[in-house]
Amino acid sequence: MATLELSNVSKVFGKKSVLSEVSLSINTGDILGLYGRNGCGKSTLLKVLFGTMKADSISLKINSQTITPKQARTSGRVAYIPQHPFLPMSQRVRDIIPMYFSDEKLQDAIFYDPFIASFTFKKASDLSLGERRYFEVVLLGHAHHDFLVLDEPFSMIDPLQKDRLKAFILTLKEKKGVLITDHYYNDVLDIATHNVVMNNGNLISINSEAELVAHDYLRRVSK
Repeated sequence: MATLELSNVSKVFGKKSVLSEVSLSINTGDILGLYGRNGCGKSTLLKVLFGTMKADSISLKINSQTITPKQARTSGRVAYIPQHPFLPMSQRVRDIIPMYFSDEKLQDAIFYDPFIASFTFKKASDLSLGERRYFEVVLLGHAHHDFLVLDEPFSMIDPLQKDRLKAFILTLKEKKGVLITDHYYNDVLDIATHNVVMNNGNLISINSEAELVAHDYLRRVSK
């Protein structure tokens, strides 16, 4: 089992403190749901963890060994799927797969995925949003990273494709720890094993939709 421990994360933009001594931990087998309003610092936290944004302070350990976010990224311990496309748009799906994997068994596992097999002839630029998101998650989900970070994977895709994507993410628990954030909070709650909400730069553990209301992520319904 692999364990990721992130602690003492702080980030200030100008006079605004976005992250204040944030800490979290993820084990192999965990799907950690991260919730919070726009601008609260969720994406900042993911970028800091992945090493594409510098924190003012941060401590990161994997299996009790101190490591920098950049080292975690470049050594293949942590993968990150951002909100925006990262695939080479001019390439066909069938040609993108071997760019990521030389192992033929891994190539075949992706190529013959029942859904991906239906659009391997398409260029990445011609994929629907749901096709692209599923392909991105399956592509990096098959890589050898211990931890996978997903930023808004369910945004703007239809219910059938959400179900397909959720089913695949659940299979990742066997080998990985997953950190996921999305404003389609019900989809995250469906698959998360643990949940935290970001409020005023801090993370608070929650267990239900009612607690998302209590911590001002969801609107209170007037009776």
